Amino acid sequence: MQKNKIDAGLYIVGTPIGNLGDITARGIETLKAASLIIAEDTRQTRKLLTHFEIKTHCISCHKFNEVQRCDEIIERIQGGQTVAMVTDSGMPCISDPGSRIVSACREAGVMITSAPGPTAVTTALALSGFGGHGFLFAGFSPRKSGARRRTLKQCSDLPVASIFYESPYRLLKFLVEIEEVVGGDREVFVARELTKKFEELLRGTAASIRQRFDGRTVKGECVVIIAPSN
Repeated sequence: MQKNKIDAGLYIVGTPIGNLGDITARGIETLKAASLIIAEDTRQTRKLLTHFEIKTHCISCHKFNEVQRCDEIIERIQGGQTVAMVTDSGMPCISDPGSRIVSACREAGVMITSAPGPTAVTTALALSGFGGHGFLFAGFSPRKSGARRRTLKQCSDLPVASIFYESPYRLLKFLVEIEEVVGGDREVFVARELTKKFEELLRGTAASIRQRFDGRTVKGECVVIIAPSN
């Protein structure tokens, strides 16, 4: 079957954060029409491509080889090809690889556009009820406790919600630090496994949420949102 023709350029394509049904019709069309797909993890992306019977060739483009891919991608686009960029889930460049590719393409003067899709940041914020006055997205929390505490201190008095991505292995420790630095009475929202079968949405104090995990192992990527300061 002949592919639909789309203009040469870089297409940033949002992919589902969990439920495969959340990809947009335009996202599927773009991935099918592209000359090449660059993916954070080709194994993960192939699950999506197989599900939607997308045959486009796919190569890796992650934080360890993104710089090396830039020249090849620009050369392909300048030669008339369409390159679609995806990450494992959500929008590329949002605490995921892709920003260097975008910057290089912009400097080279090639066309860049997006077929937008879901992202865990705004999905969790909408579910939290904390987003009425804006938000600060801080990405993944720092790995070291001292740096996390300094970051939490900076966020503690903000009049908007503060959003973090957090590993399941550090979630309980992070909740302890929120309680100690931000305060035990501040409301927190934790979204785990968003849009997946075992999605879990918890709102309350850091201590009360921590208690909900007593006796079980935390699994899946988490989004942690601290309510705005009063």
